[in-house]
Formats: sequence, C-alpha cells, structure tokens
Amino acid sequence: MKNLHQFIEMFKAQLKLTFREKQAWFWGIFFPVILMSIFMVIFSGSSDNEFSAKVAIVDENPNATSEMLFQQISQIPVLELATEEPINRTQAEELVKDQEVHAAIVLPSSVADTSILLVVNKENEQGVTTQALSGMLNHFVQEANLYAVGATPTYELQFESITASSNDISYTDFLLTGMIALAIAQGGMFGMVDLVEMRRKGLIKRLRMTPANMNLFGLSDMVMRLLFSIIQIILLSIIGVFIFGASLYINFPSLLVIFLLGALSFNALGYFFSSFSNTSEAYMGVANISSFLMMFLSGVFFPIETMPEWIQPLSNVLPLTYFVDGLRESMIYSTPVFTAGLWAGISIMVLWGAVAFVIGSWFYKRKSLVSTR
Repeated sequence: MKNLHQFIEMFKAQLKLTFREKQAWFWGIFFPVILMSIFMVIFSGSSDNEFSAKVAIVDENPNATSEMLFQQISQIPVLELATEEPINRTQAEELVKDQEVHAAIVLPSSVADTSILLVVNKENEQGVTTQALSGMLNHFVQEANLYAVGATPTYELQFESITASSNDISYTDFLLTGMIALAIAQGGMFGMVDLVEMRRKGLIKRLRMTPANMNLFGLSDMVMRLLFSIIQIILLSIIGVFIFGASLYINFPSLLVIFLLGALSFNALGYFFSSFSNTSEAYMGVANISSFLMMFLSGVFFPIETMPEWIQPLSNVLPLTYFVDGLRESMIYSTPVFTAGLWAGISIMVLWGAVAFVIGSWFYKRKSLVSTR
C-alpha cells in the first residue's frame, strides 16, 4: 500500500514536469505526426496510382519497320510521349540528361536493323521506373518477334494478388501501422532524456537521499510516457485514415495487449539508455543510433522478406520488428488475441523491455551506492 501511494505521488510529479516541458510535447506528439506525414507522402503517394512513364521516341531514319514500331509503342497506355512526332537522338539525350523524360527509345534505323535501344539516365539506372520500362520493352520485343515469324502465342501470364486478411488492404495501411509503431517506439526511447537532466542537475541524488523507491520512480515515468503513446496512436490513426485514405480493421483486445506491452518495452529501453548516459547529448546519440538502426531494419517501410538474406537475421532479433508485426496483425489483419504466432513475437519484445528495465535499475542502484560512499 505504501509503494502504491509512493507510485501515485511520483506519477503526479512526473506528469506536472512533462506538461511544463514544451520539448516533450514536440518530440512526443508533434514530431511523430510530422515524420509520419513526410514518409506517407514519399512512400505512399504513388503506390495506389497507375504506373506511367514519359519517354522520347527517336526515329532519325524513318522506315517501314520504325514507323510500325512507333505506332505500336504510342498505343501503350502507360507510356506518355514527350512529343507527338519522333525526334533526333541528340534532342532525346538532352531530355534524358535533364530528367525531363524517364527514357528515350531509339527505333531501328533501317528495315534490316533488328535492335531497339533504350537510353536512360545513369543516376536512375537502378530506379523502379527504369526497371519497369526495361521489362516492358523487352516484352514488347518478344511480342514483335512472334509477330514477325507468324507464331501464335500459346501461353499467357495472368496476375492475381491475395492477402492473409479477409479485408481489402493496401500499402498505405501497411505503412500507416509501421509508422505508428515507429512513433511509439521513438517516443519511448527518446522520452527519458529528462532523467539524464535531473541527474545532471543533482535532483536524482537528492531523491536518493529520501525513502523514495528508485524502481517506482522509473516505472512512474514510463507509465506517464504511456499516456503520450495513447495520444500518438489515436492521432496518427486519425490522420492516416482521414487524410491519407488508410483503412484499419482493428481487433481491440489484440491491439490493447500489443500496444501496452510494446509501449512499456520501449519506455524501458529509454530508461536503460538514461541509466548510463551522463549528458543529454550522449543519451540522444545512443537513442538516435538505435532508432535509425531499427527504423530501416524492422519492416516499417518494406517487408523484411524483401531485404537481403544476410540482414534478415538481424531484423529478426530487433524488438521493433515484433512491435510492427503485432500492430499490423491487430490493426489490419484483425488477428485474435489468443494466437500463438502473435504471442511468440510479443514474448521477444517483452523480453527486450524486461532485460532493459532490470539492467537500467541496476545501473541506477549502483550509482546510488557509489554516491553514498
């Protein structure tokens, strides 16, 4: 009962300190919104739109073959021609260099010529649009070859996409849940910088001289941060749904469990960072490195399966990987709370949080003993 009363009083004090700290509001609420909006615009802006590419057609020596190919290429719906009529190669190369077109297509210079040249900008050589154009043109050439020898195509490729969800989901939904997980994780990892400042100013040392339980002090700060996470998930979900058109299919029991355990786990990581950081700069450095590493290796923007095989084992041990997966399972796939696969990921994430909290508490106790000697 005594510990409960002490925890409540510490929680009230932490809450008052946070409300007075304007930086806490920015990094805890406004920065995640700005970050999510930027990434949603960058990564989801063209995901649901039809592919299109602007090209220039070069036909310096018009002939029967080049005219036939020009007519066929101009009828491809996803290609936008830079000019209504073909241009010379010098003009086309200037357009490619200035990135006014995605590529230039050089048609055969004679009836006997059998090559079609695709000219692209070196800077965009590995880009998605360039790869798509290359594959499209290659398919076009194969079709032209069949037509030239009078062969009739026997097989055709059909495309169908399926999902584990019973609902119609999009990449925007995938990205939104990843950004929510990232924002909550960053809020926890960056949110404990005030503990470092309190120690630097001697407030922690004074607190140790009182009967206050330091474990309860750290726990009260983490629970207070949990309130920020609740605001984050609500605010980011509203923005994602009503501004970016995302769709959420939430299983609330699963979401509640994953959200609470995930937020507390990353708050524990922040508590751990604060336990050995002597300055706020050192703390922010560790938090930034950890956040940057997990941001790109935990499946926030793209599925882990698409990453190089040698990176995937590292991704599979990071706590954010399982927090992202858990939020997606509960917010997109409506996965029930009593699902073995869901709890396997939760266990790894909670293990990270528990170990971080225990080690952080040990560091604080150790410093307490040293300061009293």
